[in-house]
Amino acid sequence: MPDIEIVKLDQGGANARILAREAKVDFRRVEAASVKMATRFTSAEGKRSFVRMFNTLQLNTHFISVIARTRLDHEDIGRIETAIRGQIDRAGASLDQAIDGAEALFKAHGITSAASYDTVPLDVDVHVLSSTSRRFLEVLCKLDQLMPLLQTLEIHEVVTAQAVDIQRAGLKRQVRDIANGARNFAMGLRRRMNALETRHRGPVAALVPVAEAQPQAEPAGEGDAGLGVEVAVAAAVSTGTDETDETDGRAEPAAERPVAAGP
Repeated sequence: MPDIEIVKLDQGGANARILAREAKVDFRRVEAASVKMATRFTSAEGKRSFVRMFNTLQLNTHFISVIARTRLDHEDIGRIETAIRGQIDRAGASLDQAIDGAEALFKAHGITSAASYDTVPLDVDVHVLSSTSRRFLEVLCKLDQLMPLLQTLEIHEVVTAQAVDIQRAGLKRQVRDIANGARNFAMGLRRRMNALETRHRGPVAALVPVAEAQPQAEPAGEGDAGLGVEVAVAAAVSTGTDETDETDGRAEPAAERPVAAGP
């Protein structure tokens, strides 16, 4: 008897839709070497978080650690790098705790296997530029690992759908805050660099035709690194622009617009 298909399964269309919606990130001005790491994402949350955030975070942290360091105070850059790593470590610890808690509930309720996805996994050779981006990639992989565990617990009614939704949203927010914080730090440093360039040019700037003049630095705002790195660290962690997430309908801060990689 021939096989009868009663359910149409994904043949890669889900991955194509995710990739099609994301802007391509320009690495042509990045001359650093990278380690190629084979990585697989299976959950919708893991795939979207990787595609939206990873490469833009890499460009922004490259700008902070390499380009901005050539023109700004090294101690200021070091404090920003420490702040980003602190965010990554906190998100990783939260995900580790959530994974351990889910596995304990599996054992307590006799659940022996986790739910699996019928969509095609997203397999990619990730070009990792720095230890910071490697740590962020590990966080994304932990997020991807946790998602089917939470869904399994909801299917078996070990936890409610509302509890799963709250935990998922909180953890995704922590991950987004890392990418948004790096973007805001990079923007603040670029404003400081523009302000320094304007001051160094001095009266000569007045002789340059308007069409050729460099853009003026923006006034220092609450999230601006021009107010000092300590203020910028506090502001960058909490600032973001909202974007709708297809996976759950909530608004997500957009992290996909990196600061340009070049000076």
